[in-house]
Amino acid sequence: MSEELTFEDLLAEFAEETADIVEAILEDGSNPDAIYMIEHHLSCDNFDVLEKAAVACFKKGYEVTDPEELELEDGSIILSFDVVVEMNLDEEAIYEDVERLLTLAQSFGIDYDGWGTYPEE
Repeated sequence: MSEELTFEDLLAEFAEETADIVEAILEDGSNPDAIYMIEHHLSCDNFDVLEKAAVACFKKGYEVTDPEELELEDGSIILSFDVVVEMNLDEEAIYEDVERLLTLAQSFGIDYDGWGTYPEE
């Protein structure tokens, strides 16, 4: 049985993950000056709650994608949406969004599942 992580523990994990992702993308030869499409992933199993969280993100000025169903490895279904931010690959700025979105996700009782992006030339 796994222990629930505190907010601070989660933030520390996401800070480390953010640094690792930025470093890996740049080491692979991506353009450090390009504008990247950063996709933050949020999910839960309740559509109404997810929709309220998406609206809250939108009201905070974020672009949000339509919710979609995802099947997990164990066959269960979750609902998710992405918050999309176009920005430079700035570790500190990305982490600020991570912190804001993790806080928002926890206030709605949904999961913040991290972020990703695509290499840019």
